[in-house]
Amino acid sequence: QAQLVESGGGSVQTGGSLRLSCEVSIDTDSNKCLGWFRQEPGKDREGVEILYIGLGTMDELPSVKGRFSISHDNAKNTVYLQMNSLKPEDTAIYYCAAGPLATPFCRRGYWRLGDFTFWGQGTQVTVSS
Repeated sequence: QAQLVESGGGSVQTGGSLRLSCEVSIDTDSNKCLGWFRQEPGKDREGVEILYIGLGTMDELPSVKGRFSISHDNAKNTVYLQMNSLKPEDTAIYYCAAGPLATPFCRRGYWRLGDFTFWGQGTQVTVSS
C-alpha cells in the first residue's frame, strides 16, 4: 500500500509554474520531517525543500530560493511544492519523503537521504526552453 503518493508533475515552458502534491498516509506524529527531493539522470538525489510539521521550512536548495516553496495541509495531510519561474535546470523526477528526524536534524548539513524512511514513487517535471 502506497504511503506517499505524488501528483502534479508535467511539462511546462521556462517561466511557468507547477504545484506538486504528496498525499501522506503514514504516522506524521512520528515522522514530522517532510521534504521534496529531485533527481536528474546520472546525478545524485538532492533535497529541494524540507519542512518540519508545525515549524515550517527547515531547508531550501539555494538555486530554488525565491521560486519554490513547501507547505503542509494538516487537514488533508498533504505536502505541497509550489514551483514558480521554472527553469530548464529544474527538470528532474521529484520525490516526496518523510522521516522520523528530530528538529535539529531536519536541516541542511545534518540530514542524510537514508534518514528519510518513506518515499513516494516520484513525478516527472520537464521544463522546456
